[in-house]
Amino acid sequence: MSHTPEVLFVCVHNAGRSQMAAALLQHHARGEIAVRSAGSAPAETVNPAVLTAMGELGLDLTAEIPKKLTTDAVEAADVVITMGCGDACPVFPGKRYLDWEFTDPAGKSVDEVRAIRDDIDRRVRDLLAELVPGS
Repeated sequence: MSHTPEVLFVCVHNAGRSQMAAALLQHHARGEIAVRSAGSAPAETVNPAVLTAMGELGLDLTAEIPKKLTTDAVEAADVVITMGCGDACPVFPGKRYLDWEFTDPAGKSVDEVRAIRDDIDRRVRDLLAELVPGS
């Protein structure tokens, strides 16, 4: 890709998985990738256990607000990664779609969310290595 690749992470509430994935990719990519996240039915706030688990890595998500998935966000993305939003995610020809299955952190303890976070982190690092070789 000759331009800065753009990745959109989508889950139902944009309060857990997609927020963690976006923050982790943004952190690891250091500006080499444009990152967004959204939800098909956004919650009002980010999951408190997610805030704690991400804070342990020095990633402060307290200012993040779950965002509604828009057609514009999907159209702008080079890669759309869905995380359990099912048919609510619009599909456009020519876009690359990946479906990453992770447990929903809603209602989970911080210990359980840490495991989800670490799984997401491994996938995010693999994606980064693919999109920006040598990063």
